[in-house]
Amino acid sequence: MTLSQPTDPPLGDRPRAEAEPVPPGEEPGPVLAHSVRLVDDGVLILDRRVFPFERRWAHCRTAEEVAVAIKDMVTQSSGPYFAALWAMVLAARAARGLDAAGAHATLHGAGRALVASRPTNDALGKAVALVSAEVAAARPDPRHPAAPANFPTGDALVEAAARGARAGDVEYRSRSRALGEHTAELLPDGATVLTHCWADLYLTETVAAIGRRGHTVRFVCTETRPYLQGARLTAETLAEMGVDVTLITDGMGAAVLSAGSVDALVTAADRVTMDGHVVNKVGTLGLAVAARAFDVPFYAQVQTPDLGAPGAADVPIEYRDGDEVLHTLGRRTASHRVRGHYPAFDVTPPRFVTRVVTDRGALDPGLLADYHRDGEDTSS
Repeated sequence: MTLSQPTDPPLGDRPRAEAEPVPPGEEPGPVLAHSVRLVDDGVLILDRRVFPFERRWAHCRTAEEVAVAIKDMVTQSSGPYFAALWAMVLAARAARGLDAAGAHATLHGAGRALVASRPTNDALGKAVALVSAEVAAARPDPRHPAAPANFPTGDALVEAAARGARAGDVEYRSRSRALGEHTAELLPDGATVLTHCWADLYLTETVAAIGRRGHTVRFVCTETRPYLQGARLTAETLAEMGVDVTLITDGMGAAVLSAGSVDALVTAADRVTMDGHVVNKVGTLGLAVAARAFDVPFYAQVQTPDLGAPGAADVPIEYRDGDEVLHTLGRRTASHRVRGHYPAFDVTPPRFVTRVVTDRGALDPGLLADYHRDGEDTSS
């Protein structure tokens, strides 16, 4: 079985799918919190396109196959970050027998392919940079840090990449936990929260933080077409965590906000620019505008505002194949006489954002420079 549509490249170019290749993990928390795993012969990625109806894993044996899996939406949200971390370890393993110049070229090529697989979310670049920095620190001669000939090789290369990936995993989870605590502070006990798409660890850590306070919340989730992440991932995970959750279609958000029963709109952000623009799954903008119209606060979650993006024009917006809009869960939902259009993300201006919640606290979208003044941010 392949992970792709029949029109995609042959099986040899793409990761294979396996049903339940490993027993359930020992890690605490929801299933999707641990959906990327490094194994002896590759990286296993839980296929979120068919979850929760199937537990199917993509078995990627090379960094290139991981990049294809990310591009093909096998994993989304923070999943590509973890996949990129472990893909860099696969690249290091592949380069183990090469000389320094060859190893350098292999890792840098893998990093470029991973970043290019989903260009809007800057988490991929952060993952690659974290592993690359650890590898650079392991160079044999620190006097020539940038020279390809002075690049670690063999087991030293693999061990350095693995250290970087493990550190990146721990750091992301720690920052998500802090972000969840700061978000929980903004939500009153018994709040009803509207969310859009799949916020991943940001969402699960927020719910965990609310629980530690002894509070409860109710969630309303949009279905999030065309992949139905909200229906299949968000709603399922909230239910798994024992949260009261209601599903609505994407077109119902404004009506629900107008009814006065929602206390806050909370979403993740794939990227937040330094001037406060929130880039997230398409549909976020419409919800944010409606929330402002009906005096509902909008809290956008991101670990770190992106120093590399001063404004919205500095963020590449991914446009996916319009044909994806014409299908839902593998079934065509429009005739062959129509075409689809699919900007995967939209940009919400700061005037519609109440607070940007980071791992260092909730900030006014016009004051995001304060985040970086609080201390050097090594992840950007």
